[in-house]
Amino acid sequence: MRFGDTLPPELDHDPFKAILTPRPIGWIGSRSAGGVANLAPYSFFCGVCAKPNMIGFASEGLKHSFANARDRGCFTFSLVSSGLVQHMNVTSSAEDEEVDEFDLAGLTKAECVEIDAPFVAEAPAALECVTISATQLKDRFGTPLDRYFLIGEVVQTHIRDEFIRNRRFDTKAAQPVSRLGYFDYATVTETWELDRPDPQIL
Repeated sequence: MRFGDTLPPELDHDPFKAILTPRPIGWIGSRSAGGVANLAPYSFFCGVCAKPNMIGFASEGLKHSFANARDRGCFTFSLVSSGLVQHMNVTSSAEDEEVDEFDLAGLTKAECVEIDAPFVAEAPAALECVTISATQLKDRFGTPLDRYFLIGEVVQTHIRDEFIRNRRFDTKAAQPVSRLGYFDYATVTETWELDRPDPQIL
């Protein structure tokens, strides 16, 4: 089977998100112009580069997280672990700007060291980020879309002590949750190592 812009009758839904998996969940914390804390999950999320460490997330629509991070110049990322899935799901609902999703989901706000944005204190790890770029995306014809991409540089890293083992961050112990397609998610419960041609590249 192959298809382009038109979905074939054999499929009920576009399989793009189900193919592009697993995707880590970008649980983005920010503050509005009025100082209200915002927290929302983004599945179009990725690491962009290292040294300096940068992450990025895409917003389908001009949502609060993108607007706050663009206008305030900073945001946080909190790692979603298996024990925080239901809290994360609560923060995925569309709420007015005046609603504090940390409070809505029963989460503890932790304040950052270098930026003015909160992160989830219960998360195994979190990143403080300074906004580097915020862009409205275009399609291949140059038509502006209601889609936006933001990149931030990591300026502080927070890790809960219980997830440091053998001088490394223990991913398996943290049990991060990833987004698949449709209503599917996955949890990291098993890890394995593979020797690379250049062992110095980690």
